[in-house]
Amino acid sequence: MISEARKYQAFYTKSTPIVDYMVSKLSLKPSDNIFEPCGGDGVFVEAILNENELAHIDICELNAASVGILNEKFSHFLNVNIRACDTLLDAELDFNSCFGGYYDKIIANPPYGAWQDYSKRAVLKKLYPGLYTKESYGLFLYRCIQLLKEDGILSFIIPDTFLNLHRHKALRKHILTNTQIVELALFPSSFFPGVNFGYANLSIVTLKKKSDIKSCMNNAFSVINGFEEAGQLNDLNNHHLKTFTFKQEDVFKNPDHAFLIAENSNISQLINHSKLKIGDIADCVTGFYSGDDKRFLQVINPELKNGKNYNLVNPDLIYRNYKNNPEILNGLNGDKYFLPIVKGGNTKYLKPESWFMNWSKESVQHYKTDKKSRFQNPKYYFKFGIGVPMISSSSITASLIENKLFDQSIVGIFPKDERLTYYLLAFFNAPTCNKLIRTINPSANNPANYIKKIPVIIPEKSVLDWITNRTKEIVDAIKQSGVYDEKKEAEIWGVIAEIYKV
Repeated sequence: MISEARKYQAFYTKSTPIVDYMVSKLSLKPSDNIFEPCGGDGVFVEAILNENELAHIDICELNAASVGILNEKFSHFLNVNIRACDTLLDAELDFNSCFGGYYDKIIANPPYGAWQDYSKRAVLKKLYPGLYTKESYGLFLYRCIQLLKEDGILSFIIPDTFLNLHRHKALRKHILTNTQIVELALFPSSFFPGVNFGYANLSIVTLKKKSDIKSCMNNAFSVINGFEEAGQLNDLNNHHLKTFTFKQEDVFKNPDHAFLIAENSNISQLINHSKLKIGDIADCVTGFYSGDDKRFLQVINPELKNGKNYNLVNPDLIYRNYKNNPEILNGLNGDKYFLPIVKGGNTKYLKPESWFMNWSKESVQHYKTDKKSRFQNPKYYFKFGIGVPMISSSSITASLIENKLFDQSIVGIFPKDERLTYYLLAFFNAPTCNKLIRTINPSANNPANYIKKIPVIIPEKSVLDWITNRTKEIVDAIKQSGVYDEKKEAEIWGVIAEIYKV
């Protein structure tokens, strides 16, 4: 049974500065026909009526409890119409969107990640082809753009993931070709204390409906970030804020129409125009999952982070000759059947051997047939490459996969020319790489498809050899003593920064 909170994912807008900013972006007029597609507790409607008590406002709300709240607040307003309906499926809204739009202004804080049962998801896929139907906010935004009149204005507060994630490519294309972006404000979700959105950052996007694609492409818009507190939304001249200006045509030409927002314009130029990407010179794949790690995975030390819930591995059962065993993908016979596996965690250059997977023949057969297991990309198991954690903290990191198994929390990167391995290991640990991946995908996630898009520059042989040798020295130092010379690392980073010039 899905809880009401999970079903509707309604996070009400309790921040006065945010509400004031969004209402101000609508440029309200007395004659406006206004729509609130997910009324919630009516905070936007209250703010609009405070400016113009005669404004005509239509409200849709799916949650019966919220409909009751809205009726208590606004039923005495003859100019406010409240309907209990699903904005995404409502037939009356279908009719209104078929004739070039119906509303002058639309404002909303739509649900984020609201649960859609599978039958409804199938209907949504037919109604909104190409859109990501598991995430509700994108569907609301698309629907409301359809409902806007020409030159109508929309202001939405939504997660910033629509700016870059591959699954929102169709939504970005629709925005860029059917609207003029007026302004985009980016801020942390911590502006809503006590509420867990599941998103690190939110955005307020203000759009104007335009049917002429040329005027859309020629439009320039501002992106504002650097907010430290919500009150700055009403003081956009604050010197702490960062403002960037983009032309929609330039964003449209970006890979996947992504919003590549970077302080250094060289970064966007490099991402767009680099001849080589990581995906051109290396295979990037996700790794193995047993389906039941508590059963099959063991740890060398219970004091290890997240290790206390796992059994201790017996060192006498650890198999070491995995590099030279041609039958390794079929599992191990004999008394030694645990082997090391590279897992996530932000460790640079080389991870200690801490986790061990049961790789007996019986276990491997289970992995290959069990529905929960992921015996995926096995031709890359036990190969020499680089592992980048799927989820990082402030910076991307990378460590060697020295012919070991690697799990699904890792993206395995296997250069087609193995001589590039140590150069790429240095690059993935360098601030230069972090700038690039955080422009391509600002979230803390590093899925394989985004890593493939990172531009790569192969320097001349003498520089390549120098970085390779210095990086090998760092790895050797870690093997011998567990530490390395950070001054040497800084020198490598400086050379990489000079190669990329970003």
